[in-house]
Parts: sequence; C-alpha cells; structure tokens
Amino acid sequence: MAVKVEELLTAEINQPARYLGNELGATHKPWDAASVRWVLTYPEVYEVGASNLGHIILYNILNAVPRQLCDRAYLPAADLAAKLRSTKTPLFAVESRRSLTEFDILGFSLSYELGATNILEMLDLAGIPLTWQERATNPQNGQMPLIFAGGQTATSNPEPYADFFDFIALGDGEELLPEIGLILAEGKTNNLSREALLLDLAQIPGVYVPQFYDMAADGSVHPNRPQVPERILRRVATPIPAYSIGLVPYVQTVHDRLTVEIRRGCTRGCRFCQPGMLTRPARDVEPQQVVEAIEQGMQATGHSEFSLLSLSCSDYLALPAVGMEIKNRLKDKNISLSLPSQRVDRFDDNIADILGGTRQGGLTFAPEAGTQRMRDIVNKGLTNEELLRGVKTAVDRGWDKIKLYFMIGLPGETDFDVLGIAETVRWLHRECRINGRRGLTFNLTISNFTPKPHTPFQWHSVSTAEFSRKQKLLKEEFRGMRGVKVNYTDVRISAMEDFVGRGDRRLGAVVRRAWELGAGMDAWWESLDQAYKAWTQAIDESGLTWKYRQVESGEWNLFEKEEGSSATDSVTDVTDVSPMSVGSSATDSVTDVTDVTDVSPMSVGREINEDFPNSPDLPLSPSPSLPLSPSPSLPLSLDQALPWDHLDTGIDKNWLKIDLQKALEAATVPDCSFEGCSRCGVCGTDFGHNVVVDALPIPEFAGEFVPNTERKQRFRVWFGKVGDMALVGHLDLIRLFDRVVRRADLPISFTGGFHPNPRISLANALPLGVTSTGEIADFELTESIDIESFREKLAAKLPENIPIYKVESIDLKAPSANQLLEAAEYVITVTSAGSLTENDQLDRENTAPVSVAPDANWDAWVKTIAETEAFWRVHTTKSGKTQDVNLRDRLHKLELVDQKPDRSTSASGTTSEGRAVLRFIGSCRSDGNLLKPEHIVFMLEQVSQQEIQLLQVERSQLILGYG
Repeated sequence: MAVKVEELLTAEINQPARYLGNELGATHKPWDAASVRWVLTYPEVYEVGASNLGHIILYNILNAVPRQLCDRAYLPAADLAAKLRSTKTPLFAVESRRSLTEFDILGFSLSYELGATNILEMLDLAGIPLTWQERATNPQNGQMPLIFAGGQTATSNPEPYADFFDFIALGDGEELLPEIGLILAEGKTNNLSREALLLDLAQIPGVYVPQFYDMAADGSVHPNRPQVPERILRRVATPIPAYSIGLVPYVQTVHDRLTVEIRRGCTRGCRFCQPGMLTRPARDVEPQQVVEAIEQGMQATGHSEFSLLSLSCSDYLALPAVGMEIKNRLKDKNISLSLPSQRVDRFDDNIADILGGTRQGGLTFAPEAGTQRMRDIVNKGLTNEELLRGVKTAVDRGWDKIKLYFMIGLPGETDFDVLGIAETVRWLHRECRINGRRGLTFNLTISNFTPKPHTPFQWHSVSTAEFSRKQKLLKEEFRGMRGVKVNYTDVRISAMEDFVGRGDRRLGAVVRRAWELGAGMDAWWESLDQAYKAWTQAIDESGLTWKYRQVESGEWNLFEKEEGSSATDSVTDVTDVSPMSVGSSATDSVTDVTDVTDVSPMSVGREINEDFPNSPDLPLSPSPSLPLSPSPSLPLSLDQALPWDHLDTGIDKNWLKIDLQKALEAATVPDCSFEGCSRCGVCGTDFGHNVVVDALPIPEFAGEFVPNTERKQRFRVWFGKVGDMALVGHLDLIRLFDRVVRRADLPISFTGGFHPNPRISLANALPLGVTSTGEIADFELTESIDIESFREKLAAKLPENIPIYKVESIDLKAPSANQLLEAAEYVITVTSAGSLTENDQLDRENTAPVSVAPDANWDAWVKTIAETEAFWRVHTTKSGKTQDVNLRDRLHKLELVDQKPDRSTSASGTTSEGRAVLRFIGSCRSDGNLLKPEHIVFMLEQVSQQEIQLLQVERSQLILGYG
C-alpha cells in the first residue's frame, strides 16, 4: 500500500519537494505489470543522491528493461526521519510511495568508507533487519527484499560491511544489474528459497555473496562451499552517454547540471588513487555519442550548464574538438560547460577556449605534492615547469581564482616536502602576477592521505598525530600569505576512513554499534563531533582500541630503514600493513608526538578554514635527498593475505609490489594509454583493453553567446500551483520556469551584463505549502509570436500541477505585475482547538484581548474583526528593527464562506466551534505591506480567546492596481 506522503510533509518538514518523486524524467511504471521491482537507494540526502550520475544511469537502464520496475529512495533528513519514527511510518520509495519492504530488491550505493551508517539508518527506518543473518531467521524471510551494495567502496573492500548485505555487485553495473534482474525473475517464477536464489546469483560474474564465504584467522576470505568461485571478478562496461539524460529535480541539487561521461577509467597510475586502479582499462566514448547526448540532453532537460565527466578529462584527446562542437551548436542558448579537476599539465588554450560561457567558473588542479620528489614518489607525472605553464595559461585567459588540491602524510614525506606546498604556492603567486590586474587567489584543500586497498600504497601506515603536526607546520608557513585560503581535512575523519576502509569482517560490529550510538551523515561537518564520539566508543566496546591507537600514532613508514639496510632493499623486507592483522600489536610510534602542541584538528568538529593576507617572495628550493632513520623491525611480508585478496579487480598484486618498489626509488611509470604497457594485469579477455580516441580537428569557433536583449513582446500569464507542486519553493519555481522556456524553445529576452538572465518575472512569492489558482508571471520575448502558440508551447512543458488559466499580451512599457501588485485574496480553513486559557496561551506576546460574548461563533468573530479598528502587532524587519503594525489597516475584506458544526467539548466543558472556511482580501505589496493568513489567525485569537489552528491555505488571486 502507498504511504500517505502528503500527511507526512507538513510545514515543519524542510524542502518537502525532495520526497515527491514527480521530477521531470521520473519513470512511473505500472506496479502490477512488473515481474521484478527494484529500489535504487542512495544513502545520502536527496540533493546529493538525485544528482549522482551512476544513480541516474542505472535507474534509466533498469526501467528500460521490460517487466522490470525501478524506483528510488534517499536518506531522509533528520526532520522527516523523526516523523517517520514517531508516526511508525516505514521509509518509502519516492515514485510509487510504497514501503521499501514491498520491493524485491534494494540496491545501495556505497562509495565512502563511513557511509554504511547511513545505510543502516535507512534499513531501520524501512523496518528491515540489518544483517543477512537476522533476515534469514526472520519469520517474514520470504517477504524481505534482497539487500545489496555497489559502488567504489563496495568494490574495493566490502568486508567491514559483509554482514549487512545479501550480496555485493562489484564494478560497473550497466550490464550486471539487468543480468541480476533476469535471475530474480526466474527465481520468483520457480519459487526459489532465499538461499537458492543467492546461490544462482553467485554464478554471475561480479556478484559476491558474503554468506557463502568465511573469514580465516589471518583476515583472508575463502568459499565455504564448492559452488561459488574462489575469486570474484569485477565487472567492466562501456559507458553509454544516452542513459545520462534523465532526472531533473525541482529542488537545487549538488550537481545541478547535465553530466555526461566522456571517459571511464584512468591509466595515469597515481599510486595513491584507488579509482584509477579500480576502473581500468581506460575507455573513451565516441565523440559523436558525446555531442549527440549533450545536444539532446540540454533540450530535454532545460539545463543551463553541462559537465563532461572523467577521472581525467584532459586525457580525452578529443576534448577540445568535442567541447567546441557543442559550444558552437548551443551558442545561442546561454549554456556553460564545466569540467571536474583537470590535469594541469594538459591545460592549454584549446581547453580554455571551451570552458565556461557567460558564467566562467573556477578552475581546479591537483598537484598533490609540493616537491618534485614527492610527485615522483606518487607517480603524479607532473613537473614544476608543467605546473607553472598550466597556471599561467589560466591566468592569461582571465581566471583569477584557482583551486589546488594537495595531500600530506604521503609515504616518504619529510617536513621539507610539507613546507614545499606553501613554497610552491608562493612561487606560483610570484610567477603569475600580472600588472594592472586583480591579484590571483588560490583556494587550497589539503587532505590527509589515507591508504586505499588495491593501490601500491595499500601497505602503508598513517599517523594521525603526524597529520596534526604537519597541519600545524603549514598553518605557520601560510600565516601572512596574501591571496590564499586554506582548508584542512579534519584528522578524525581521516583516522576513521583508514581504520574502516582497510578492515575485515570484525568491523561489522563496530559499524553497527557506531550507528546505534548516533553516527551518521559522517561526511557532513555538522554532525562530525557526534559521529566521532560514536565511532570511538564503538571501537572501545569492540576491544579494537589497540588497533585504532596504531592509526593515531603510526606503525611504520615504508621509507624508513632498519640499521644496516637500504630503503630500497627488496620489498619483501617491508611489513604487511593489513590494518586488522590478527595477533599484531602496536609498535612504537615512528614519530615522537610529545612536541605537538597544536591539536586543534583533533578537537574541532569541522573543516579548518584560514585566510592568510601576506606573502614574501622566496625562490622554489630544490628537494633534498631523503633522510633515512632507524625503524622497528618489519616481521611480516607483503605476501600476507589481505581482507580483499579474494576480489579480482584485474590488478596483479605482484605488480602492486613492484610499483611500490619503484615508489621507494622515486621512479615514475608512464601512462599506458599513450605509452608502453605497464603490465598491471588488467588488459585481457575479462576486462578488455584501453580504448583511446585520437585527437580530432578543432572546429572553428562560432563566437560566444551574446544575450539577445531585444524586447519585442510581453505576455502576462495567470497560472496555478496546485497539488504537490505547492511543496516546490519560490526559488525552485523560478528555475523551473527557466528550464521550461528552454525546453519549449521560446525566444525569451535576456538581461544584459556579465550574468544575463531570462526576462521572466513572478509577481509575488507564494509561501511554501500554499496552493494557488491566481499566480502571475511576465515573459518578455525577442520576437512576436501568436499568443495561442505561446500558450501551447509553455503549457506543453509545464508540470501538470502548474496549469495556465489565462495569457494576455501586455504593452512593453507597462509596469511589471510585481510593481502593480496591490492585494491578494486567500481562502483559508481554520479550526478552534480550545480556549487560550486551556492551552496556556494567555501570556503570548502581542495579545490585546477584545471583549467577546462567551457564546460567540465564527460569524460573531468575523463581525467583531470587521468592527474593530486596530489589531496591533510587533513586526521585526530583516535588519532586526521592530515596529508596531496595525494589521486591521491591511485587511480589506473578511467573510465566512462555510462552517462545519462538528462541535466537541473539552474536559473543562469548553465548546469547540469546529471548522470554518474564510475568504479574505489583504494588502500584498512589494514594499513589504503584507497581510498573511497567520495574521488572520492572530486576529481571530484576539477576538475569540480560542486557540485557532490554520489547516489549509489557498491563494485564489493576486489583485493588480492598474490605476
């Protein structure tokens, strides 16, 4: 049965449009016609999940499969989560509005080490047992949906979360999920048991069923039955841009644009980068597919911005040609292009030509380290000369704000390397200064390196105490540097990411206990203090505190040597750093932390932001040789089993050891997409080969968008906002009209200036949750068109619950509807909830009781308001000033439309007057002279001495004063 969502989304729920499931592009397939019913559940708030490209692609693919239905669910914000629990309402899917327990299969995206607590929160809200063991023994086992996870973290190391899922989908899901759907449909037809169905699923390459595998004493994982494979293969699929065109949310999302993937996979070989290792081989998308997807997608969605997505966009050699072709085709649409973090060594005039539009965004580069030696250790493949050339190109082309990403805590890092970050920024400032222009501003994000599975640095040990010390060094070095803003990642987040990300199945109990103690939304700064306290308590209760202390202090440094040996001796002498190695104990800290006095990153629950105003000019110093110091003995080898060794990602573990050896020697490895094979082990039958599209001729630039500011015609449109569209806010409604005009291809006029906007003007903002049949908007066009043609085109692209009632042609010189607005008519439904005395409301602020007969009713109360000359109330302006306002002066008319005589008597004998429908006309001017429905409630309470509740509000018309 469908959940009554409208009853949940009351006034106290923030951004209720998140939960409506009525977006453009939402697919509503018949429930009874589906043989398999999916829910793709994203364990973050809607604004994050609904703009995730993988979420959109898989949703579109599954709904394209006959007899398969795919719905969506997101982590509800705290206000709705509390209401679901208080009303005992299960978490629901947004389109069908059915409880998640009614579906056959729930898929969670697990793309972040600490995101599992959000998954547990969603399962609990849905009334689904948290672990596969509990679900197997639940009396409703046959009715429980299968629970699975996919995403980068699930593919990398699912072991800490193995207890929570029936299976894990490894790698790309475009082909894997439809195969799973076919097995589910067959299993339902044959009435298979849950275990038999999972055994069938385990035969699909890319499906890992944790319950069919056991953990050994050393943390490794092995099958517990012969029917499942020893190692589970990661799936690889070819990107299909057409499936990127889909959902267009009404609320503003994190990535509020059309995003199309141009390249999947990266072969740069950065030794810290897990996505680069887990997405090989590199697969370029055919340029024509990209161009067509963008052109069709912009028309279908109405977006004003698009993004081309890849781990390394500039390694898509056809990027300049594709970008220019799209820019030329859409040059009259006021469209902007954005790219994610780019390779600074490939940033040139050709890429600069295609970026931005009328809204030039910022640029992001990731040097990662501050010295050449460190960049070689991590195999960044970037020289100082290339870094300078890329930044200078950006400055020459007009950018004055650039974001740079760096990391601290990398293997082999010295204090000189840490300070090299500040020295590099100082050097770039000096070399890129242009006289007569605004100074260059750098926004730096300095992250703490945490080793990831399936990378050459997966054996490295971090020290959060060292993170804190190095952050202190940088803060001192940046102090006084002008034009730099530095953001540091909180050390506590890094500690938890490392502790969980490289753990084994024993951490499942820690994850669950952390959730029970309040951990959740761990990526959001607002809840970091609570989350960190919950995680540390959960670790203490699990008996794994000794292991977490190793993360705090550090166990070893791969670059430090034993006395009498070389740092570049055979890597078999280097210890395995499996974070959950059974029987190991904390070694002495490599770093003496007794001198660390600034531990603010360990005590402040959010990102540290600092602005530094001055900068001395110092040359970029050469890197010193690596100092070697004694370290504890290294008792284990790199050959010890790791918790993720049973996952076949294609990367050869021996190759990772060899690449680690090269890191110890600061030796670089070339990009195998463009140079020789590096023998990583991926290319072959199972995973395919690199697919690289050559550079194409760049089309001649057709010119920048020039906003057409001509005003040939103006239409005034009277429209409604009814049904669930009442829960879409005013700013979201403005964005909706912008997109509707683009999709309808109407010749809208633009404002001038640096940021041209369409000339669409709404007369007045309608309060959230209020329906209306009398809203007004003005549209100005660059050419004259037939009024009926305009109406038809506009109505065809508007949502059903925004009907058009009337369209008039207005003189171009006439005042706008906003300027003419004088009053508004409302119809409100109210009820009496008992006397103010009973409800302890006699002392409420601004009361000035009016004498009314004790047997008064709605008629009498309305009449008394009409006969009263003043109802004074204190009004606080936006600037904080207060003023006394006579609300009666703003009331033009008040009448009783209907009255329901459903009287009830309270325990004290007071009679409730039931419900009443009232109509009033009050001031509604752009200068702030407003009479709101809440003001009518205030007057009614004054004359009745009853608590009056506002049940429903509708604005029936806006009244313009034409003079």
